[in-house]
Amino acid sequence: MMAAISDSVLIEVCVDSVQSAVAAVQGGADRLEICGNLGLGGGTTPSIGLFRSIQRAVPNASLMVMIRPRVGDFFYSKEDVGVMLEDIRMFKNFGHVRGFVVGALTKDGRVDVERMRLFVDEILPLEVCFHRAFDMTRDPLQALSDIIDIGGVARILTSGHQPKAPDGVNTLEKLFARRKEIVGDAVWGLTIMPGSGINENTLPVLMSQLLPLGLREVHLSGGKWIPGDMSFKRAGMAMGVDQETEWKIWRTQKDEIRKVREVARNMWLQYSSSKSPVT
Repeated sequence: MMAAISDSVLIEVCVDSVQSAVAAVQGGADRLEICGNLGLGGGTTPSIGLFRSIQRAVPNASLMVMIRPRVGDFFYSKEDVGVMLEDIRMFKNFGHVRGFVVGALTKDGRVDVERMRLFVDEILPLEVCFHRAFDMTRDPLQALSDIIDIGGVARILTSGHQPKAPDGVNTLEKLFARRKEIVGDAVWGLTIMPGSGINENTLPVLMSQLLPLGLREVHLSGGKWIPGDMSFKRAGMAMGVDQETEWKIWRTQKDEIRKVREVARNMWLQYSSSKSPVT
């Protein structure tokens, strides 16, 4: 059962395994973003097998699916776009998908409006989240304007143009303020969702500064590298880019999600109380 969200901001957790999905839900996640290669590649399109297995393992979970055909930059060729559109169609056919997480940029670091419209048209009426390709753009306010012009995008995942969201809080404040100028308090309006570097220690500052500006969702992995179960490890061999993590597995930690859930709930209740009219 997914955690109730009426007494807190919404907690979205990105996962790339069945075990992580189960841990996230048990820790109190409200929504999952399903990816592949989360620990090393920053997230790519998950396999059909992973998606279906997570569906079965947490049948009541609200699921977003990452659409990213490869690691690397976010300037996509015609062939890349074809793969992405085909993946969207495939996942939509399986049903029980809340939406998709996608982003595309031009060579000069702006939102690729033309390609994004192709993706949005394919995804609707499901939700569209523009992912952290946003943080690779030239100018965050221009990127926000471009995304609004596309239409149909429900959410932007961003760290405020910094590696970690707590370091990008000044830019996040500007984005929330600009978003409010455009859509006001409309519940259907575009949502800004901070992500990256969020944990029980960093969340309080982020929430204290952004709740008054309209913060209602946060994104995290709550994960860490844990030892794998292999007893034989061939020295000097690595199939990936990092020998340090070659024999480890990225896994969401239930207790980390639970701690963030509690911080979010407590701060939300304090904030709601401070806004209540005096009787």
